[in-house]
Amino acid sequence: MNVKPLGDRVVIKNIEAGETTKGGIFLANTAKEKPQMAEVIAVGPGGNVDGKEITMHVTPGQKVIYSKYAGTEVKIDAEEIIIVRQSDILAVVE
Repeated sequence: MNVKPLGDRVVIKNIEAGETTKGGIFLANTAKEKPQMAEVIAVGPGGNVDGKEITMHVTPGQKVIYSKYAGTEVKIDAEEIIIVRQSDILAVVE
C-alpha cells in the first residue's frame, strides 16, 4: 500500500486495543470502544493550506492520540487506515 496524503493530511492506522479488561473480562468486538491511539503511516507536505502556512509536526512511525470522531476511514488492500488533518491529532505518545 502506498498512500501519499496532500496538504496538512496525515495517514494513520489504529493500534488495536487489548481483548480483555484489567479484571480479565473478555470483550467482544461490538463492545469495544473505537481506539484513539494510532501509528502515523504517512505525512503530507504541509505548506500553504487554506491561506495559512502549515508546518508538519508529526513523522511516520510516531504513535499519536487523535480526536474520537476525526478523519475519514478508508480500506485499501484489506487494510483499514484513517486520513486526518494534522489539527485532529491531539498528542504524540513517547
